[in-house]
Amino acid sequence: MNTNPIDEITKNYITNNYSLFPELPFEKLIRDFQELNLIYKCAIKEVYTKLEVLSEEFQVKRQRNPIEYMKTRVKSIQSAVEKVHRKGFDLSIESIRTNLHDMAGIRVVCSYVDDIYAIADMLTSQNDITLIEKKDYIKNPKPNGYRSLHLIVEVPVFFSDHTELVKVEVQIRTIAMDFWASLEHKLHYKSNVTKCSINIKNDLKECADIIAQTDMRMQSIHEMVEKLEDDIELKEIKI
Repeated sequence: MNTNPIDEITKNYITNNYSLFPELPFEKLIRDFQELNLIYKCAIKEVYTKLEVLSEEFQVKRQRNPIEYMKTRVKSIQSAVEKVHRKGFDLSIESIRTNLHDMAGIRVVCSYVDDIYAIADMLTSQNDITLIEKKDYIKNPKPNGYRSLHLIVEVPVFFSDHTELVKVEVQIRTIAMDFWASLEHKLHYKSNVTKCSINIKNDLKECADIIAQTDMRMQSIHEMVEKLEDDIELKEIKI
């Protein structure tokens, strides 16, 4: 019988850190965390499917796909426990659900900047999606140069005997933004040198600014190409 690797990871972590949860029996603690993981996995599926539908509709109506690719993840139990502890919240399943809005995450990578806002608007306008929080790091980049649109949305997940309202973090960015963020993340956690060096921080910020300028130029080129295509189609209709 195949075992769920997530369940094994959860079990191993709780086994090694059971002293953090003295109130609950071991087996119940395992089940509670496994159920929590299931809830977030199902919430991701709900939002992921919505995004797939929007992308396919976009493809049919506008003859192009605004979403290049998507990645998903459920925050590990270890990361969740460490974050709750770091922020000074109670260490419990309910505390994790209440205080951590990024347990379930979807990264959506788009072709152009305008696609980011189009996808965000289409997703949050659906009547079963509730927008909890929006942070626009494209219009207001982080000091290190990071750019992305972050949404916290709440979506209903239907189980056999009840419905859960679950929060999912959706990060939407362009290919260029994702390229920078991925490499910056690797460099940031590679060594303490990156964290301490002002020159490296400045270089990374400069790269982020250059990439942002390139994004806007590509957006302009894309708009010019679309206009030319529309003009050609109009001429063909007149002929």
